[in-house]
Amino acid sequence: MVYEELEEVRKKCLSCEKCGLCKTRTNTVFSGGVPNDKLMLIGEAPGFYEDKQGEPFVGKAGQLLDKILGCVGLSRKEHIYICNTIKCRPPENRDPLPEEKAACREYLDKQIEILKPRIILLCGRVAVNSMMETTQGITKLRGKWFEGPNFSKMMPIFHPSYLLRNDSREKGSPKWLMWQDIKEIKRVYDQLCK
Repeated sequence: MVYEELEEVRKKCLSCEKCGLCKTRTNTVFSGGVPNDKLMLIGEAPGFYEDKQGEPFVGKAGQLLDKILGCVGLSRKEHIYICNTIKCRPPENRDPLPEEKAACREYLDKQIEILKPRIILLCGRVAVNSMMETTQGITKLRGKWFEGPNFSKMMPIFHPSYLLRNDSREKGSPKWLMWQDIKEIKRVYDQLCK
């Protein structure tokens, strides 16, 4: 039943023309990973490679995300459903405009409503701003649990592309902080989802 409901929403999304991004996209990028009620990651927007392949997180940032998940025994093929706040690539990878996020919101809301994930990871600033009413930056919010839709637990995390630009692994660096966050995510995942 869940797969059929998601497929209906995906088909509607594929032919969406609710904002101007439909004119510049190669593909809509609806989701990746495996539909489940345990773990969902919401990213920002498709990039160049995602637009070409029609799947989220397939470029260098996606490769790093897979490594981060793999460090704690999670994989996109078995444990996580991945989607973005918007489903079409903004030109030159600019931030999505408010009207673009609003036009796409029904698809994201349906994905959450259908799957009812217990844990939602908000990957990057745009995802955090889309899902939480806050003026705080991701550096202050990351690593903390918040109440999400359908009684889920929500945690903001750094976007892997940010980590690619910040190479240090010293204590307190973004990569070190991400390691702390992914261990906490796995701890809660094991507690809630096993």
